[in-house]
Amino acid sequence: MEKTFQIPYKTLVRSELSDIEQELEQRAVAAAKRAYAPYSHFLVGAAVLLANGEIVTGSNQENAAYPSGTCAERTALFWASAQWPEVAVEKLVVVAINDAGRVPFISPCGSCRQVIMETATRFHPFPILLCGEEEIVVLEDCRMLLPFGFDSKALL
Repeated sequence: MEKTFQIPYKTLVRSELSDIEQELEQRAVAAAKRAYAPYSHFLVGAAVLLANGEIVTGSNQENAAYPSGTCAERTALFWASAQWPEVAVEKLVVVAINDAGRVPFISPCGSCRQVIMETATRFHPFPILLCGEEEIVVLEDCRMLLPFGFDSKALL
């Protein structure tokens, strides 16, 4: 039997973002500009809004031994969890910049998708905004990034 996934998402333009979403995008851009990406020149920034109102940012950090680096999304989510372990994530915004400027579309890598999914499982699903140069993709449930995701139920 063949089945199909449908992943609901919407697209927005910048003027449709709420004030807090605009602030998160600005903070993510600022974080991207602080990325350490001397090899790829692909600067990624993430901003996380926590339930307590705190905004945590992260940027990608490369290393010559490529597996030793980390992505902006994981940097921000892990820092948020380390500082406020019992506080839920309410929203995640991701942006990317390359040598030509803002990229048209950014999407988290597989490792980040796993961490995002587990963060949502730990607390509750949250929206993720993938902010490109002109268009913004919004998934109201970040878990949609990883269909058939691996979670703690698989370990039982």
